Amino acid sequence: MQLTSTSFSDGERIPGEFAFCIPDPAHHVCLGSNRNPQLAWSDVPTGTRSFALICHDPDVPSKGDDVNQEGRTVPASLPRVDFFHWLLIDLPADLRQIGEGEFSSDVTPRGKAGPHTAHGARQGINDYTAWFAGDNDMRGDYYGYDGPCPPWNDEIVHHYVFTLFALDVERLDVDGKLGGPQVRAALLGHVLAEAHLTGTYSLNPAVGA
Repeated sequence: MQLTSTSFSDGERIPGEFAFCIPDPAHHVCLGSNRNPQLAWSDVPTGTRSFALICHDPDVPSKGDDVNQEGRTVPASLPRVDFFHWLLIDLPADLRQIGEGEFSSDVTPRGKAGPHTAHGARQGINDYTAWFAGDNDMRGDYYGYDGPCPPWNDEIVHHYVFTLFALDVERLDVDGKLGGPQVRAALLGHVLAEAHLTGTYSLNPAVGA
């Protein structure tokens, strides 16, 4: 199975229009257009009854002590953890494309609504839900896609891995407020094929992406 995008090429930088944050010379960062990228897939295996899509960043700092702190950097040596940016399940078996901006076209304070969305699919909550939990202006359940916003003082470029799964079930047997670990667990035993597409992003002008 193949996964491609007209929004960015595999291994290349994700354009700022698909990011939650973009560089700002005066304040380090400002909010971006936060559009979901276009995605298309082919060579789907026989017996596919639905698709699931996960986007995650495996390069997120495991400790936040130095994150976005003036005069400090997030060292490249710091252990990294997964941060989920998009959890999309129950996409119909005859679907072969997601349009640019179809699921997200802006930053929504307190998060987009969910879990039900276009094409009869469902979306889980991404990890901005936990990130903004202590922010009175932004806290809420962040369903659907919210794009890159890595620390502006991180020494490494972040990678955003879009993974499409072809499944042998029409609906995943999982309900409630779904996070990344719950969706990954529900996929076990149902994956017929998977395909990956990775983009990079950084807000640190000393690093680039």
